[in-house]
Amino acid sequence: MSWFEESVAYQIYPLGLCGAPYENDGVLAHRLRRIVDDGWVSHMGKLGVSCLILNPVFESLSHGYDTSDYTKVDCRLGTNEDLKALVDACHEAGIKVLLDGVFNHVGRGFWAFKDVIEKRGESRYCDWFEIDWGGNTEWDDGFSYSTWQGVPYLVKLNHRSFELNEYLANVIRAWESEFGIDGLRLDVAYCLDRGFLGYLRQVADELSGKRGEKFLLLGETMFGDYNQWMGDDLCDTVTNYEAYKGLWSSLNSANMHEVAYALERQSGSHPWDLYTGKHLLNFVDNHDVPRIATKLDDRNQLKPLYGLLFGMPGVPCVYYGSEWGIEGEQRFGDHELRPALDAPEWNDLTDWIEVLGDARSSCKALAWGSYEQLQVAPQQLVFLREFEGERVIVAVNVAPERAVVHFDARSGQGRDLITGRMHDFGGGSELEPYSVCYWKLE
Repeated sequence: MSWFEESVAYQIYPLGLCGAPYENDGVLAHRLRRIVDDGWVSHMGKLGVSCLILNPVFESLSHGYDTSDYTKVDCRLGTNEDLKALVDACHEAGIKVLLDGVFNHVGRGFWAFKDVIEKRGESRYCDWFEIDWGGNTEWDDGFSYSTWQGVPYLVKLNHRSFELNEYLANVIRAWESEFGIDGLRLDVAYCLDRGFLGYLRQVADELSGKRGEKFLLLGETMFGDYNQWMGDDLCDTVTNYEAYKGLWSSLNSANMHEVAYALERQSGSHPWDLYTGKHLLNFVDNHDVPRIATKLDDRNQLKPLYGLLFGMPGVPCVYYGSEWGIEGEQRFGDHELRPALDAPEWNDLTDWIEVLGDARSSCKALAWGSYEQLQVAPQQLVFLREFEGERVIVAVNVAPERAVVHFDARSGQGRDLITGRMHDFGGGSELEPYSVCYWKLE
């Protein structure tokens, strides 16, 4: 158990939000200050957020995932002092901060790779990369190298190099010491060598001991058995792309059986359930996928979808701007998914997410509880969360008309944590169109 399990997370892609030019122009601009000055930290506090996930902030040539220098904040965003001020402001608001640890690859501008380009085989950093001295590149380097997914400017790191791994460990220690961060999001953790992941776990445990609380490792994973990357000697938790697919697809196809199957497979009480008792990071969109308001065929389903997100096992994460329903999809790159926004906005959807966060924080069962499916229909899903005698029934209706659901509540009455109204379970339970109820059983 740690601070993470009860969190509501919020994700910001700062190069996008703060309006930085896509290509690094070398001009120092203190854009990172906007996250505090334009009200984003106070916005997160009002929304009930307790964990901020910051995508890349360190020096790179373009989108942040082509790192040039792990020790210096990107000049397009500001200075190290600006990042420290942001982390301090978040901590004052009760918000933990995770930085994006991009350790699978670097950009061609990374200082150690530039040394290899200049000195070739004489460089002491040759074994930090997977070099083929018999190859060549489009830049006529006179050698080739392994890349991430064939992208020529993303140079894969060689984690068989103990010197490299120790360098990165010291980078992490410096981030914690200088900025006071609370953990890391590990980019493409599914690509990282398991031995290196185990080493990062040791570093994180060392920092946890120093801090007296969990230094979190959140791994980005997309497929397969997440236990390959998650456990006591690996990441603490991972991104839940399996449930992400089911969340929007179930609504668009009027087939709640899809997401119900994913939740039952991941967190149910059967012997084959993969992640029972573990707390994955759940989301309906992020910086790599279309905005959920674009992905859904019926925008009226946004509220019940977020109700499901906050009621299901795991930790809910909201992507900046989606809490008031902005749209965006991938057309020519990821720019539309990572827009510059002047200031946070607030509408009825944001009100709704605030209420959901309040309900979750008031009830241990919604954060820690087991999962038991009670009923599933094409556009309705009902399940029970239970923890230390506290029981909550989550009932979701994504249909445009009322629905009556029948299930064994094992109790006569419950109080809706969202509205405060009492509910009698006798004779079936009626759900309003596009609605969610969190009935805490009496």
